[in-house]
Amino acid sequence: MKKVFGKWDPEEVEIKDLGVKCYINLKPVLVPHTCGRHSKQIFAKSEQSIVERLINKMMRKEHNTGKKIKAYNIVKRAFDIIHERTGNNPLQVLVDAIANAGPREEIVRLKYGGIVVPKAVDTSSQRRVDQALMFIAQGAWQRSFKNRKSIEECLADEIIAAASYDVKCYAISQKESKERVAEGAR
Repeated sequence: MKKVFGKWDPEEVEIKDLGVKCYINLKPVLVPHTCGRHSKQIFAKSEQSIVERLINKMMRKEHNTGKKIKAYNIVKRAFDIIHERTGNNPLQVLVDAIANAGPREEIVRLKYGGIVVPKAVDTSSQRRVDQALMFIAQGAWQRSFKNRKSIEECLADEIIAAASYDVKCYAISQKESKERVAEGAR
């Protein structure tokens, strides 16, 4: 049986949020590296492992652009830290964090005769997963900038805080602010 990073069994993970269940892929892969095979089709990124998608989001900052092995090691060590602190499967904690950090409602800008009017719309499940991963990665990078903590510890802190719905967490605060703006645009 294949396990993520040779340690974590994806069979134990239960996705409680039915809205994102189809878009979180937990199929075990030996090495989370698809070489961009998902990029040619529209919804193929939902077939990509959620761990690889997190690794790709960690590569988006200027010092890590294109350095997949470095991002791979960051996520691997962050999973070890999550397991030490919580005692749970880090994949389960990541799935809970994604379900909590994905905004359910956003705004779009509509033009009516030269006037721009914001309108609240429901967010698609695919976008919820993308936004949650982006918020988690951004929060980890912001927390580690000019800080003694390593990026691995900051990523682990961000994932644990988002999984427990801590409002002080960057990902949860971004979700709340998006939903608050959408509520005002109703």
